[in-house]
Amino acid sequence: QIQLVQSGGGSVQTGGSLRISCAASGGNFAIVGVDWYRQSQGEQRDLLARMSANGSVTYADSVKGRFTSSRDSAKNTVYLQMNSLEPEDTAVYYCHVKNYFGLGYWGQGSQVTVSA
Repeated sequence: QIQLVQSGGGSVQTGGSLRISCAASGGNFAIVGVDWYRQSQGEQRDLLARMSANGSVTYADSVKGRFTSSRDSAKNTVYLQMNSLEPEDTAVYYCHVKNYFGLGYWGQGSQVTVSA
């Protein structure tokens, strides 16, 4: 019954911006935390950012200062704002949302492509 919809991503040129969202609805599941990952072709899935239930966020060095994780509790949605994108950011991005008790769900993934 829980619906988790991951939206956004796309294609931009170097220096552009994109946003990914993960929204939960249709059930008794409140998003309080999220981990953001990305996986490039032929590489492992890397943790990019971790948002705790109190809203604090830690970022990987590769995206620090360029990416921002945020939460809109009224919409039960989390966002990853990606600015100053570079070709190295090209990957499939995933959210892993969690409720207060740590139960988590994976988004289906969003392609981000950054051209030089």
